[in-house]
Amino acid sequence: MENKTGKYFKYAIGEIILVVIGILIALQINNANENHKSAQQENLYLNRLLIENKDDINTFKNNISDLNKGIQTIEKLSLALNSNLYSDQDLIKAANGFFAYGSIYPIFSSSTSTFDDLSSTGNLKDIRNSDLRDALVKHYAKHKQIAEWIRIGTDWALPNDAPFTYNNSIMRFEPASNFLFGEQNQMELAKHLRNKKVEYINNAAIHFWINKDAIDKLEALIKDTYEIINQIETELND
Repeated sequence: MENKTGKYFKYAIGEIILVVIGILIALQINNANENHKSAQQENLYLNRLLIENKDDINTFKNNISDLNKGIQTIEKLSLALNSNLYSDQDLIKAANGFFAYGSIYPIFSSSTSTFDDLSSTGNLKDIRNSDLRDALVKHYAKHKQIAEWIRIGTDWALPNDAPFTYNNSIMRFEPASNFLFGEQNQMELAKHLRNKKVEYINNAAIHFWINKDAIDKLEALIKDTYEIINQIETELND
């Protein structure tokens, strides 16, 4: 009986050990699968972030190009108003250039869908590199700061811009709408511009300031975006 009991006890111990080993193996396989899924998910997010940040570079550069074009029209208008060498036709052309490009407000647009997804779902933790994770949080915080800064500049300029536009009937200069005002006398239009020189330059200066400020902010963000792209690529290649 003692021998049988000993054998049964050893058998039971062996069974327990086999069960424990089986559980440990199953847990290891499950953990490996979970890690594989997590790595795949991280890879997917990183590639999406990479694409969106590269798109942002192009968007920011295009915005800067448009703003620089606006600044050029502002400078041309200022030069035409401050010089006696410009003909009436050239002065009006400079004014139309400003109305078409220089008076347009800067806008901020960026791709944040992937980061918004990471933040709202709690999947930001899938980015295992804590340094990269922190860099992404700071990077997209800058997006919001610049968007807000540009909005503040626009809100500051609008109260000056609206009455200027109305009081000087600048729509009569626009080729698309000047027919509404009847036949336009080029000499009278040029005379109006020269008589209101300070008012026009003051309005142009407002747009020059908000455009230049937006360019400075976007150029800084482009530099930051290149750094994020490098960090993401490094993480993907590791």
